[in-house]
Amino acid sequence: MKKITVLLFTVTISLMLFNCKSEEKKDDFSTITQNYFNEKNQFDPLAATQNGQNEYNDQLQFEMTDGYRKLQSDFFDKYESAMQKIAPEDLNAEEKNSYEIIKWEVQIGKALLQQPTNLIPLHQFWGTHLTMGQFAGGTSAQPFTTEKDYTNFLSRMDKYAIWIDSAMVYMKKGLDKGIVLPKALTLKLIPQFTEMATPAVDDNLFYSSIKLMPASFPESMKENLTAKYTATINTKLIPRYKKMADFLTKEYLPASRKTSGIGSLAFGKDLYAIYVKQWTTTEMTPEQIHELGLKEVARLNAEMEKVKEQVGFKGTLLQFFDEVRNKKELKPFTQPEQVIANFDSIYSRIKPNVDKLFSLQPKTKFEIRRTEAFREKTASAEYNQGAADGSRPGIFYVPIPDVKNYNTYGDEDLFLHEAIPGHHFQISLQQENSSLPDFRKFNWFGAYGEGWALYTESLGKELGLYQDPYQYFGMLSNEMHRAIRLVVDTGLHSKGWTREQAIKYSLENEAESEASIIPEIERYMAIPGQALSYKIGQLKIIELRKKAEAKMGKKFDIKTFHEKVLESGVMPLALLEKKINMWIERR
Repeated sequence: MKKITVLLFTVTISLMLFNCKSEEKKDDFSTITQNYFNEKNQFDPLAATQNGQNEYNDQLQFEMTDGYRKLQSDFFDKYESAMQKIAPEDLNAEEKNSYEIIKWEVQIGKALLQQPTNLIPLHQFWGTHLTMGQFAGGTSAQPFTTEKDYTNFLSRMDKYAIWIDSAMVYMKKGLDKGIVLPKALTLKLIPQFTEMATPAVDDNLFYSSIKLMPASFPESMKENLTAKYTATINTKLIPRYKKMADFLTKEYLPASRKTSGIGSLAFGKDLYAIYVKQWTTTEMTPEQIHELGLKEVARLNAEMEKVKEQVGFKGTLLQFFDEVRNKKELKPFTQPEQVIANFDSIYSRIKPNVDKLFSLQPKTKFEIRRTEAFREKTASAEYNQGAADGSRPGIFYVPIPDVKNYNTYGDEDLFLHEAIPGHHFQISLQQENSSLPDFRKFNWFGAYGEGWALYTESLGKELGLYQDPYQYFGMLSNEMHRAIRLVVDTGLHSKGWTREQAIKYSLENEAESEASIIPEIERYMAIPGQALSYKIGQLKIIELRKKAEAKMGKKFDIKTFHEKVLESGVMPLALLEKKINMWIERR
């Protein structure tokens, strides 16, 4: 009896000690993930503001500097070492995902730091200078409701003036080494600075928030903030914008390279391989992706032929593309407000059917807005996430630079991708998920996030859309657009294609106009590999759905499948596949 008591006591103590150690390890891991998130915010305070982490609203990163990159290197070394001390078997399923995600991000981050990407700190598509402009408008993620909000952005503007100087310093280093933008991209970058170098403060984008000051502010506060903003714009920002515009025009443009892809640079092929891995989260090679793209283009061409026959068009597919591009009935608008109203009507039509496919839906509010004028000419339609605390809605931005030539044939598909149930659902649900550590609530993997959004385009008929064959053709066209990206992106950066070759290939295989194709090709030139993420991710999610349907048979439930894909937020595709496979086996 005593022996049994002693044995039970020993086992009980052992279990208690084991549980304490296990809980201690979990507490340690929770601390690691929180510190990881906090330090990531310090490295990218603009993203922190976008995500609603407002304690960083006065900060700005100097991402091109050697000092910044040294801190990044130390950061990656720190968390690589931290992960080596964690026993994954002691973690629960979501903690294991967090562990694998940190390991993956550290690996990619360290690889990118080995490349001199900081010598090209600017391009026309995205980056610090464009984000600062968007924040300056006063209606984006940067809050302007209190005096502290205004002084925060004033401090950020002061740092931004220095940032422009720093960018020029590193671009000059790039000039010395022949590491420069293609000429076509420099030509698009120049207006982004020349148009901001206006002497009229009242018309300056960075003065916008002054015009929006709350009426509740005392007059003395308004006068003080107005004077400070005016001084900063006049003495710091406008001179820097002029200086950068002159530098780009007189020094950088003449030295910009004639080649289109980064593969032409000495380190370019190695860098592109890293970008491909970063954006697809796979081990696929550029050659494998190129071949996959060619197959997808052929498949979608066959589907487009069917629509052409359905509407009774008697010419070739290329001629049908011209018909769709120029069809007057597909260009019905005369006012930008009508474009926004059309998207509102699409939203209304799908609402009754969303519940049939999604049991898991976000609480974050949603709005549709026209893209701001300062970036509308070069912008694509996009989604900007709302704040996790509900203080800011998710926003679907639509560029309307020429309303009379705005073609509606892809609008139903575009809404599904950018808004509901695409980016708005996925990003909002991720941010609202209290069971995820903060670094995952505000994380991003293009292959998952863009792959999900592209997958949702295929749900149009289930949601009551694509009744019009031209709208269905719009879906095929947008999917074709993403398939073409596999061919064109790899062509530009690993096969030596020129900008003109890429434009020609796109014109031969999709219904977009040359005017819209050109900025797309230049986008791929600016951010190599990013465009691959859409199709690679979509194909994986479709593959997983087909597998689940085949294995589960009548037990398959589309709402549960969507819940399983969405509930844990973005992750590398291999982790998503593992998660769905485990769900299938359990069922």
